[in-house]
Amino acid sequence: MTVGVSALYETTDKGDMNGSSVQMLVQIGSGANWTTVETITIAGKTRSQYLRSVIIANLPARPFNIRVVRVTDDSTSAQLENKTLWSSYTEIVDTKLTYPNTAVVGLTFDSEQFNGVPGRQYLIDGLIVKIPSNYDPRNRTYSGMWDGTFKLGWTNNPAWVFYDLVMNTRYGLGKRIGSFGCDKWALYMIAQYCDQLVDDGFGGKEPRMTCNAYITDQRQAYDVLNDLCSVFRAMPVWDGLQMTCIMDRPTDPIWRYSNANVVEGKFSYSASAQKARHTAIHVRYIDPENGWDTATEYVADDTLIARYGLNVSQVDAFGCTSRGQAHRVGKWILETERLEKQTVTFTVGREGLKHLPGDIIEIADNNYAGARIGGRIKSVGDGQRITLDREVVINDNEQAFLGYIDREGKPQRVQVFSHPEPDVLVLGKSIEGLEDFGMWTLSTATIKPRLFRALGITEDEGQYTIVALQHVPEKEAVVDNGAIFEPDTNTLFSGKIPPVEHLQVTAEPDSDVFQIRMTWDTPRVMSGLSFEIKLLREGALHRRETVSDTEFLCGNLPMGNYSVTIRGKNPAGQLGTENNRRL
Repeated sequence: MTVGVSALYETTDKGDMNGSSVQMLVQIGSGANWTTVETITIAGKTRSQYLRSVIIANLPARPFNIRVVRVTDDSTSAQLENKTLWSSYTEIVDTKLTYPNTAVVGLTFDSEQFNGVPGRQYLIDGLIVKIPSNYDPRNRTYSGMWDGTFKLGWTNNPAWVFYDLVMNTRYGLGKRIGSFGCDKWALYMIAQYCDQLVDDGFGGKEPRMTCNAYITDQRQAYDVLNDLCSVFRAMPVWDGLQMTCIMDRPTDPIWRYSNANVVEGKFSYSASAQKARHTAIHVRYIDPENGWDTATEYVADDTLIARYGLNVSQVDAFGCTSRGQAHRVGKWILETERLEKQTVTFTVGREGLKHLPGDIIEIADNNYAGARIGGRIKSVGDGQRITLDREVVINDNEQAFLGYIDREGKPQRVQVFSHPEPDVLVLGKSIEGLEDFGMWTLSTATIKPRLFRALGITEDEGQYTIVALQHVPEKEAVVDNGAIFEPDTNTLFSGKIPPVEHLQVTAEPDSDVFQIRMTWDTPRVMSGLSFEIKLLREGALHRRETVSDTEFLCGNLPMGNYSVTIRGKNPAGQLGTENNRRL
């Protein structure tokens, strides 16, 4: 029962306003018999409406009547305002109710502390989902081998959040996916990768990727799955059998291609436009240290800004509640656009079925490299001495590795022991599985094949056209660990770096220590050419210098065994052939 007064006060002859009171009875009756079940007294002072609610329990059997009786006399003076009212009644039915798939919160508070119903915000963990039976989501550890079974638990590992959305039949794609399912084994490897600890930027460690997101609106399924995959640098793919994910991380190549096993021996390349390459990223994320408000992490490459100018991209890091993770998101975008600029398209025969979209492939394009680094094996001798279909160049004292495909169709690599003839290689060990006319690739310190990630494979009358994006595996170490690496040389064209020649190294006494004088020259002059010098003492790096002259003096050296390595370096950072001396 809700009753009240429209106003409650009494005015004196002097104009003072005082409080007053009224009394009402709540009565229940049947026929002429009425019983008082509640006495309500309202005392106080108010110029506006005031309501009070009371609960009437122990009701008689239906039907019955209910009424409110005013006990206080009605006011007969304009100085007394105490009109009463019966605002409403509500029938309360006690029953046991369930709230399936719902988190319910009940709060009580004193209305004197608030002018109205206060706003509430809740920090929740989220859904309980399926996780591997051998997984501890709090400690992010895996015990033993996984048998493929699941248990229920909470996790913010984005791989298992993705699996839940794909397989759940209530709010996910489970009804549409049906028995096809999701590639849980691929997600298991992705989940372990996400749980690996990396620097958080504040001297501590944190998981490489986590997902803490509220998905509150209905959206297109593919868009939601794409957002989730963006957390762990992947994209969702239907591989013809099940839903899986292609992740951008270092993996071994699945297959090798050269001009000898593609149609017409042609590779077609295209590069991203310069205006599409950003030099700074604004990454928006949720910051727990700022009341769970949106914050922006600025990630920039000063070298790129100096070269191309400021080109900023705005990015929302889905499910990100870590500044360190937000920084890695921006860094990954910058390094991807800087390092992986090229796309290749080529056509093959049935060898196009040897891998799937997302797999890493190795391409030894002789035309791009400006050297013979791929072809077919002409003949296999005793498994250690092989004859190639073309002549190759391996410099003296240069390590070289031969890549081939074994009988199981897996790429392998073996070191070259010697190069007795232009088209003959002697391997470091006897290899079983080498076959005549099999594929080969050659990697040396001077030139290497390139890695690409297959993006799409299109069939057309027995031939397969493959589109692949350049892949730089060192990118992961740059983004997650701040590593600095020297890019591989993949072509001898476009300003070949002149070699260091006539290197002379002499040791000269200098008081109680020694100094080493180095002089050299190059067969030709190149604009912007510098020289990288490495001085090793007892096999360990002692000093590294970059100079522009062809002479260098290194002093204050203690006694020991030293070796000197010098090579040219062009303005783009590409390195030439090393020249070594020991003393």
